Amino acid sequence: MLDTVEKIVACRDVEELWATLRCAMADFGFRRLLYGFTSHRSGQNLGDHQDITILSTFDPAYMSRFLDERLYFHAPMVRWGIDNVGARSWDWILERAEAGLLSPDEMRLFELNTSFDLLAGVTLSFPQSSLRTRAGIGLAPEAGVAQEAVDVIWARHGREIWAINNVAHLKITTLPRVNARRPLTVRQREVLEWVGDGKTTADIALIMGLTSATVEKHLRLAREALGVETTAQAVLKASLLNQIYQVAPEG
Repeated sequence: MLDTVEKIVACRDVEELWATLRCAMADFGFRRLLYGFTSHRSGQNLGDHQDITILSTFDPAYMSRFLDERLYFHAPMVRWGIDNVGARSWDWILERAEAGLLSPDEMRLFELNTSFDLLAGVTLSFPQSSLRTRAGIGLAPEAGVAQEAVDVIWARHGREIWAINNVAHLKITTLPRVNARRPLTVRQREVLEWVGDGKTTADIALIMGLTSATVEKHLRLAREALGVETTAQAVLKASLLNQIYQVAPEG
């Protein structure tokens, strides 16, 4: 486990970290993973899915419906993760389904999960760093593996699995993350950093050797890329996504 933790800590981008975590979880029998992290939570609302960092090995056809139809909003394990920290077996969902306790919206998701054989697994919900953040990961085995087998894996290796995933989540919070719209360019990041330092458009133009109109253009495009209306919101969101004030990796 320590080898895996060291690899995760040394990762320099989200893609490298995700590949490392996927390999580690596959060794425990979990080959289907779905991680989500938002900095835009408001109560039970996690915000627009375009603003949520989502990493997944689930079938793309499943993810398309899960996100586009906003089924995640009605997912029992997602709602459990919003209000709780720790781990929860998916047997809870099966018990509710068998007892007829799922709402119509929950049943839509349950039927989708059934069609992709996503009925066995465990959900981890991580400690939050602020009232606006929430993060968790769903771990599912290959198709055909029963929940009882998942529960046995968790009983034997739960502490290791939790520790590895928690470290991975904490590392992700320090790495640059791209929203679902489009990444910021180098110039857009730079002008936002100067705004964050309290510089005016005229100051930034002088510092960067640009015209004020060009600075305004970069700020406008940055706002569009981040899906916000004001430059102040752009600075905040870019900071939450670790897209500005980043130290260039060595080597």
